[in-house]
Amino acid sequence: MTGVAESSVRSRAKAAWRDLIASLDLRHFEHVGVLPERLATDDGLLSLPFGCTAEAMALTHVLAGSWCRRIAPQPTKAHHMRMIQALSLGGVIAVSVLTQQASAGDAQLPGYSEGAQVVRVEGNRSQVDQISGVIYSQIRSMRAIRQLRMSLLVPRTKDKKPAIVYFPGGGFTSADHEKYFELRSALAAAGFVVAAAEYRVVPDRFPALLEDGKAAVRYLRAHAAEYGIDPARIGVLGDSAGGYLSQMVGVTGGEKAFDKGDHLDQPSDVQAAVTLYGISNLLNIGEGFSPAVQLMHQSPAVTEALLVNGPAFRDFPGASISADPDKALAASPMGHLGGDEPPFLIMHGTADRLVSPVQSKQLFEGLRAKGGKADYVLVEGAGHGDLTWFQQPVIDRVVAWFKATLGGPIPGGGGKADPKSDL
Repeated sequence: MTGVAESSVRSRAKAAWRDLIASLDLRHFEHVGVLPERLATDDGLLSLPFGCTAEAMALTHVLAGSWCRRIAPQPTKAHHMRMIQALSLGGVIAVSVLTQQASAGDAQLPGYSEGAQVVRVEGNRSQVDQISGVIYSQIRSMRAIRQLRMSLLVPRTKDKKPAIVYFPGGGFTSADHEKYFELRSALAAAGFVVAAAEYRVVPDRFPALLEDGKAAVRYLRAHAAEYGIDPARIGVLGDSAGGYLSQMVGVTGGEKAFDKGDHLDQPSDVQAAVTLYGISNLLNIGEGFSPAVQLMHQSPAVTEALLVNGPAFRDFPGASISADPDKALAASPMGHLGGDEPPFLIMHGTADRLVSPVQSKQLFEGLRAKGGKADYVLVEGAGHGDLTWFQQPVIDRVVAWFKATLGGPIPGGGGKADPKSDL
C-alpha cells in the first residue's frame, strides 16, 4: 500500500470512528473503566479494555466490530484492519494485528489453511512470576510457632530490581495481604519485585505489627540474590491500617528496638514510603468528624485502643486510646519524626469518613517541618478505600512516584533466569 493510499485508509477509519462514537451513549463504558472523553478521541479505540473482564471484552468486541463495518460494510480480503492495541490486566501489551490477504509466504507456515488469519506479535514485556505462601517470619510462643506469609510478584528478568513491600489495610483486625492486586501488578509490570505481607493484628498489641513489617523488609534483603532485588532500594506501601504500618516502618529507620526475629544481620530501613489514607496519630483518627464519631474513638473497645492497650481481662477494665497519650504517641508515626525519614508519598481522599484527612495533612506538615521530603496528594471526592483508588490515574501516580524515587531496574546483575522456567 502506498503512503497516499495508507493515509486515505487512516482518514476513513478516523472518520468512521468519530461517526460511531457520536451515535453512542458513552456512559455505558464508564463502569468498565473507560473514560468517555478518552473514547471520543480519534485514537479512542486504543483505550478499550481488551481482556480485562468478560463484560469489558464483550463491549470492546461489539464496538470494534461496528467500527470495522462502518469502514468496510462488505469486507473482502483486500480490506485491511491496520492495528488494534490491546490492553490487559497488569500493563500494556504491544500487539499489532494485521488481517489481510494471505501472501505466498503465509501459505508456507506450519498449520496454515486457506482463510486463516496470520497474526504477528511484537513486544518485549517480561513475564511476572507469582510466588505465594512464602514464610518470611516465625513467631515463637510457649506452645506454638506462628508463621507469617507473604506473596511475591517477581519480574522474570536478569535485571537488578527495586522492591516494594505492600501492607494491607484491615482496621488493625485483619491483614488480607493478597488484595490490591491492581496496584501490585502494575508495580511488577514496571519492573519492581512486590512482596505483599501479612502481619499480626488485634488482639496482638503494638509493637507486634511493626516488628512484622520490619521482618518483611529484612527477609527481602536476606533473599535479595534469590529474587534479583537491589537491597539498597526497598520501599514500603500500605493503605489504611497498612498505611499506618508503612509510615511506621518509614519513620523508625535505625530504631533497633523494633527489630525482632530472623535476619537481624540485615537492616530494616527503607528508601521510600507510600501511605494511602493512612493513620499518622492514633490519638485523633476521627478529628473533624461528628461528636458521635469522636465519642466512639474514646471507647476502650475501638481498635486503636485495643492495639495499644489490649482488651479488658481479669482485673484490667480496658482503657481508651487517650488514657495514656504518651503511650499512644509512641505507637504513632507522629511520635517518631526526627528529620531522617525517607521520601514519602502521602495520598488521602477528601470524602474519607473513616480516617480523617487530617491524618495525612499532619504527617505531611510534620515531615516538612523536620526538613523531610514529602509529596502530598488529595484525591478530590475519594472515600476510604472506594473504587477511586483502583483507577488508573491513582495507580499510575504511585508507580511513577516509586520509579522516580527508587529508580527502575538496572540491566544485568540480577541473577540468571531459570532455563527451565518456561517448561
